[in-house]
Amino acid sequence: MSVANAKHTVLNPVIPYTGPIPGGLHPGEIIIIQGTVPPEADRFQVDLSSGCSTKPRSDVALHFSPRFIGPPSVVCNSLLRESWGKEETLHQLPYKRGAPFETIILVHKDAFKVAVNGTHLLEYKHKIPLNRVDTFSISGNVRVHAIGYIPNSAIFSESGDLSLPYKGSILKGLSPGQHITIKGQVSMYPHSFTVNLRSSRTENIALHLNPHMKSGAFIRNSYLREYFEILILCQPHQFKLAVNGSHLFEFRHRVQDLGSIDQLEIMGDLELDDVKLW
Repeated sequence: MSVANAKHTVLNPVIPYTGPIPGGLHPGEIIIIQGTVPPEADRFQVDLSSGCSTKPRSDVALHFSPRFIGPPSVVCNSLLRESWGKEETLHQLPYKRGAPFETIILVHKDAFKVAVNGTHLLEYKHKIPLNRVDTFSISGNVRVHAIGYIPNSAIFSESGDLSLPYKGSILKGLSPGQHITIKGQVSMYPHSFTVNLRSSRTENIALHLNPHMKSGAFIRNSYLREYFEILILCQPHQFKLAVNGSHLFEFRHRVQDLGSIDQLEIMGDLELDDVKLW
């Protein structure tokens, strides 16, 4: 995931680093940490906390600590009124010494979800109200290239990557003026693929795209194994669709409550490169 759409980015910070989380944390927001684990690393840690006081020490909503010495593991905990809670230990370590990494922390209303290098790692239930969390810290044996704060208009893949079938959560639903871009390649011997925008609450499908390759509709045969980009624009009364920069058609809204449209599904004979809401 790119930090290009971040509302705030910190580049190449000196470690240890502590800084404010712009606007605090809210459900649907994402923190991206891109960096490298040094060859000699023993551990590093990320803390999401309520302030940056050391005496008394600020409450820590999420203490996330990959550990390379002893049994490889990731430890999570919380600090409340200067007392640590019970450690939650995952005996699995997706980080490798000497290798780059990308860590994504997705903020849900009841938990943090963490993915590393595109794969879901763990879920940690909130121990401290989100509205108190305003500070990000990272320390230990780690080199950080970028920290990005992504607003809650993003689409989050439920599998943590772009594998098919793809299901993405639009955490605040759709609103007029928003665009969805789907970039990828059509498979070598395609039959069809499907794109659905739907409501998880009612299971109503607001937009169903099902191009059949053999008919030449939608994605023509000249695009096979080549890059394509689908653009869906949400307007007050309709969706507008374009492929590779060329307008295709409009589709009037059947689901009037746009905010209830909170899922994007993609499946079929294609490979995804990127899915973005902006």
